[in-house]
Amino acid sequence: MELLLAIVIGGLYAAAIYSLLRRSIVKLVIGLILLGHATNLLIFTAGGLTRARPPIVAEGALALTPPYADPLPQALILTAIVISFGVVAFTLVLVKRAYKTVGTEDLDDMRGTDR
Repeated sequence: MELLLAIVIGGLYAAAIYSLLRRSIVKLVIGLILLGHATNLLIFTAGGLTRARPPIVAEGALALTPPYADPLPQALILTAIVISFGVVAFTLVLVKRAYKTVGTEDLDDMRGTDR
């Protein structure tokens, strides 16, 4: 399962980098979204994959008995999802404002204008 997720994460990073290097600002935003998803999957996979083992201390026990799911990567991913949503929302507002000002979505045309 880790190998499959590693391949998916690599594909997402490759697609994100490819989209970030395109001339269209819409593809730049899509690349930013893909980069966030790939990072979330990377954090999730780095925490270790344990199925059907909640991190709950059994009654009468003093500590968790392995194997159990680590809750820290899950909490980090939830935080990263909220932050990436905020970054994408801010980027979309900037894209809308830049499009209204310049009138094009081509990054090369935006670089050459001084308005």
